This record gives sequence, structure tokens and C-alpha cells, in this order.
Amino acid sequence: MEATQTANSPSFESVWALFQEVGKKQEETDRIVKETALQMQRTDSELGKLSKRMGEVVEYMVAPNLREKFKEFGFNFSESSQKKEVVDKENKISFEIDVFLENYKKAMLVEVKTTPTTEDVKDHVKRLEKMRKYADLHGNSGLKSKRTFLGAVAGVVITDNVRKYILKQGFFVIEPSGEGFNIIPPNNKPKEW
Repeated sequence: MEATQTANSPSFESVWALFQEVGKKQEETDRIVKETALQMQRTDSELGKLSKRMGEVVEYMVAPNLREKFKEFGFNFSESSQKKEVVDKENKISFEIDVFLENYKKAMLVEVKTTPTTEDVKDHVKRLEKMRKYADLHGNSGLKSKRTFLGAVAGVVITDNVRKYILKQGFFVIEPSGEGFNIIPPNNKPKEW
């Protein structure tokens, strides 16, 4: 039997041409999707860098005045440092503190974020636990090894839910107010580690 083509059915050539056209359009779509994904990666990277820079700006604006501000809450910190690294390879303890305020009895670890999240707060709790463990392992008989550790979270934009969570964890909240910043104490007594 010989295949016959009716007037209404497409020819092999027209179907083949249609497949080729669809293939070219698919290639073009794939190229556009790849370019868009690459551009989104670049944008995410740039936003991440910008967010980090904003955090650094907040850190440098807030840090110099923190010691004075915490006096209002009865803390007299004699020393202040930024970007303090704690590394103990032997005990697998490693972390960074954005702002570290200290005296011989107490130390305050301040986490600075542009927009803190509850995950950031949970990470800060772990950081304080590591600090306590590190101090216990490396302490000597001096007062400095027996001191207590407190926490605070600073941010440019802090949502109501995150603010409540920070305070519930026993941390101080540090946020902008006018040309300066405010410190909000925890709901109850500040948690000590």
C-alpha cells in the first residue's frame, strides 16, 4: 500500500520544518534561562555584599558608643573591640564576635546584622554557649575566667516578631533611633552564660 497524502494533512517536510523551528526556539529559551540564572546569581552576590557592608556600617556607628550607653543599665565595660575571633582548634571551638565589650566581671557579645532573623538569634545563643565553654576551658584562677557573658543583637531593621524573640532569649536589642540608637533591655533579667 502506498501512503497517500490528503489535502488536509501536513506534509513530512512541513512537520520536519516545524520541529526544527521548535528546536531553535527551545535553544533560545534555554539560553535566556541560563543568562537569567547567571544574572540572578550576580544580583544575589551583590546584595549579599551590600548587606554585609550595611552591617559593617552599623557596627562602626554603634560600637564606639556602646560602652557609654550600657552604663545606663549598670554595666561599666572598660574595654571594647570589634571583629574578635576566638579559635581553639584542639577543642573545635571557633567563632567571631562583631562587638565585644568587657570588664573583669562581665562581657557582652554583640551580634550586628542589617536585618536580624530568628536564625541569627539562635546562632548568637550558640555563640554564647561556645564562649562559656571556651572560657571554662582556658580560664585561670583570675576573675576574668569566672566572668559571666551577656548578649545583644543590633540591627537596622528589626521586625516586631524578631525583636520579641531577641528579648525572650534574654538579649538586649540595639536599634537606630533618630541620629543615634536605643538599647532595649530583655523582658526579665538579662540571661547570663
